[in-house]
Amino acid sequence: MATVPFDDVTETPVLEKSQPKFQYPGLPTTCDGAEAVVWVETHICQGSGAYPITSSTTMASGFNSAVTNGVPNLWGEQLVFVEPESEHSSATFCEGFAVAGGRVTNFTSGQGLVLMKEVLYTISGKRLPVVFNIGARALTSHSLNVHAGHDDVMSVADCGWGMLFARNAQEAGDLCLIARRAAEASRTPFFNVQDGFLTTHTVESVRLIEPELMREYVGAPSQKLLNLMDPANPIMSGVVQNQDSYMKGKIAQRWYYEQVEPALQDAFEEFYRKTGRKYGFVEPYRCEDAEFVLVGMGCYMETAKATVNYLRDQGILAGCLNVSCFRPFPSKHLIAALKQCKAISVLERMDDPLSTTGNHLTRELKAAFCDAMTGQNGHEPIPRIPKIYHGAGGLGSRDVTPGDIIAIFKNMMHDGQDFFVVGVKHPLALETTEDPDLRPRGAFSMRGHSVGGYGSVTTNKVIATIGGQVFRKDVQAYPKYGSEKKGLPTTYYLTIAESHIQTHSELERMELIVLNDTNALFSGNPLKGLVEGGAVFMQSPLTDPAQVWSRIPPHHQHTIREKRLRVYYIDMVKIAREMASEPDLQMRMQGIVLLGGFLRLTPFAVESGMTDDEVYEGVEKALRKYFGKRGEQVVQDNLNCVKRGYCEMRQIPLELIQQSNGKVKPK
Repeated sequence: MATVPFDDVTETPVLEKSQPKFQYPGLPTTCDGAEAVVWVETHICQGSGAYPITSSTTMASGFNSAVTNGVPNLWGEQLVFVEPESEHSSATFCEGFAVAGGRVTNFTSGQGLVLMKEVLYTISGKRLPVVFNIGARALTSHSLNVHAGHDDVMSVADCGWGMLFARNAQEAGDLCLIARRAAEASRTPFFNVQDGFLTTHTVESVRLIEPELMREYVGAPSQKLLNLMDPANPIMSGVVQNQDSYMKGKIAQRWYYEQVEPALQDAFEEFYRKTGRKYGFVEPYRCEDAEFVLVGMGCYMETAKATVNYLRDQGILAGCLNVSCFRPFPSKHLIAALKQCKAISVLERMDDPLSTTGNHLTRELKAAFCDAMTGQNGHEPIPRIPKIYHGAGGLGSRDVTPGDIIAIFKNMMHDGQDFFVVGVKHPLALETTEDPDLRPRGAFSMRGHSVGGYGSVTTNKVIATIGGQVFRKDVQAYPKYGSEKKGLPTTYYLTIAESHIQTHSELERMELIVLNDTNALFSGNPLKGLVEGGAVFMQSPLTDPAQVWSRIPPHHQHTIREKRLRVYYIDMVKIAREMASEPDLQMRMQGIVLLGGFLRLTPFAVESGMTDDEVYEGVEKALRKYFGKRGEQVVQDNLNCVKRGYCEMRQIPLELIQQSNGKVKPK
């Protein structure tokens, strides 16, 4: 988003005094990337065909939920949802829907996107301006992985579709609408891409697009789209063409593709005029005088912005450039932003080892510089090409940390490896020497550990909703999905701050640790990263604080003493069992008890100046969002769990903790 100037202290957009107030600033809420997309598509579309595949399933289920509940689109039309037998068939449904003049969407990911590739060519060849929303995911190669990767979208980059990449939930929703306007203006289909789980399932503070703006921005389907199956205006489409005709038709398609860039530019500009949220083909950040620049796509490019600020404070002329639009490839925009720097590193969420010149983005960037050196394809000639390094990181949602990004910049500065990897131990991996805390100033972070789910992931979302909508903070709730349904260790993260949270990586420093299951104390180090004076909130069936303390392993007791941590405990299992009116909710409601502890252990309720009744009213609204479909009794059961968590939580006395070491430390 936005090349809007940022205040170095607050990291919030600073609008110039001469700038007008924007007509549609957005509706403040908290949601994940999938919900932001569903908000747009259920308002502007007429139908969807989709087959469930992780991590896009929540988008399809959200659209289907609107259909089931009889929610009409902006023009009063009832939505249609069809789930056929495969992703290939779902794309075919969308093709037929669009041929008949309907506005349609699809939600898919990974192997599902690859399976429908045959149909993607026919959709673009018939000039059908659909938008498919992708939860980008690693493809099954040496093993199955359902998490973030760009293998899937790069495998269909040659199908003649536009392709936009979002870094966060805000951008996922905004670019969904922008893609629709550009697609229909150029009669070219578009992919709207966000990172699977890392964006589709991460809850953030978002401004949803107003329905009035959507109505103005894209218009009614009946007024914009062409019915190719109108018997009163028959045309020929999709027929067999042999040697005499096929090439003529194929090359003639270029006329449409020449319309895509100006249509997309118009969509970007109109969206900015209406909302104040500025998008472009690329977003250069602090590149004007940069000597070293990181180039990439997806959520780790927000982490890159925070890291660039840190490196600038160290006196390093660093910059980063986010590629928002991969198709049409923004060659001229990239060259204009990068031609002055000394070196470039391209980081990609995939690995194509048999392409010796690099992965997809790297190859395209090198080709663009080659054209610029020779003044071809409309480029102004440039005197030199910066040194281009390239690497792989974040495959299968592998963490990309500020430390990894710092290592990439150091590799450039010291003319290191041409190709590198980050985030794993390997001969090609760059060494990480530091990993600074780049959260916004004053941020509060929580990490939770569980074995299996215990409702912890949903609870994390509920807490984020309360932080954003009740306490008016900026939030980011990131669940580390993959094991919560298998009875294996589960980790989840939450950060609450006064300004936008740019880092998209696992947290190494936090103020609160939650142990939904104390088995986590006997595997690994769940207290790692807890700051001095921080708090531990844990499940325990015991009431005597001395007994609770005695069951904490000695090495963790040592950490608690040394860091002067506060330890709180409660029997979440007992409370959930007593409060759940439906037996199948007992395990999930264990996590909800945590919410009461969170309200008591964090300063937000007090700082807000709200009364207890006002806080609980906001909590109830958040619970209704997630549990309302189960009925009012379930909502009240969860609310009572929260209240009991707040009232019944106990603390192990600090004197007991210090005395157990044989002496009492001075205060």
